[in-house]
Amino acid sequence: MYSEFASELWSEMKTLVNTVDKQQAADVLVSLLIDFDEDIEDIKQAFKGDDLVKNALLYHIEEDLEDDEDNDEDDPNNYDD
Repeated sequence: MYSEFASELWSEMKTLVNTVDKQQAADVLVSLLIDFDEDIEDIKQAFKGDDLVKNALLYHIEEDLEDDEDNDEDDPNNYDD
């Protein structure tokens, strides 16, 4: 829902962001979209041609996976031992 609008806005705004700050701006954009419960597949589709947003999305997905693994280790009901 928000991804298409965010993609259009990002296309216009990223030219105004300093080169060294663009990845951080993309990270914030992805975080905001996810905080607003935007589906990851919708984000991928809307930003399919933007490597900065793709990298931010990959980083966010990997971070979520690591958090899930950490939570599994702390779970007393985890019987993997």
